[in-house]
Amino acid sequence: MKTLIGNRSAVTLILIASALILSFLFWLIYFRETPVEGSSLNLTILPPLNALLNLMSATCLIFGFKAIRRGNRVRHKKMMLSALLFSFLFLVSYLTYHAFHGDTLFQGEGWVRPLYFFILISHIILSVVVLPLILTTVFFAATGNFTIHPKIARITLPLWMYISVTGVLVYLMLYQL
Repeated sequence: MKTLIGNRSAVTLILIASALILSFLFWLIYFRETPVEGSSLNLTILPPLNALLNLMSATCLIFGFKAIRRGNRVRHKKMMLSALLFSFLFLVSYLTYHAFHGDTLFQGEGWVRPLYFFILISHIILSVVVLPLILTTVFFAATGNFTIHPKIARITLPLWMYISVTGVLVYLMLYQL
C-alpha cells in the first residue's frame, strides 16, 4: 500500500511537471511576442541540430529496444538514458531557438502542404502525450518497479519513436524542400 501511494504521488508530480513544461512551451510558441528581427544571435545551426538530436534519440530507442529483447538490461539502460538525454538536449535547443527566433513558416505548396501539417499536428499532439509517459516510464525503471515499467514502456516506446522520427521529417520538410 505504501508503494502504491508513493507511485501515485510520483505520477502526480510527473503530471504537474509535464503540464508546467507544456504550458511554458505553449506560451513561448503561441502567446509570447515574436522576437525582434536582427538579433545578433546566429541560430541557423539549431534546426539541423534539433533534427540530429531527434535522430540520435530514435537510434538509441531502437538499440535500447533490441537490447531488452535480447535480455541485455545494462545496454538497454544505457541506450534509453541516452535517448532521454538526446530528447532533453533537443528540448533545450528547441526552446532556445523559439525564444530568440520564433516560428518558421512552412513554404511548401501542393500535396506536400497537407502532408506536412498532418505530420506536424500529430507530432505536436503526441508530444503532449508522450512527455509524462516518458517521465513515468523512467520513474518506474529507476525505482526498480519492473512490473509496471514494461507495461507503460510498451505504450511509450512507439509514441516516443514517432515523435523522434517525425521531428526529423518536420525539419526536412521545413528546411530542405
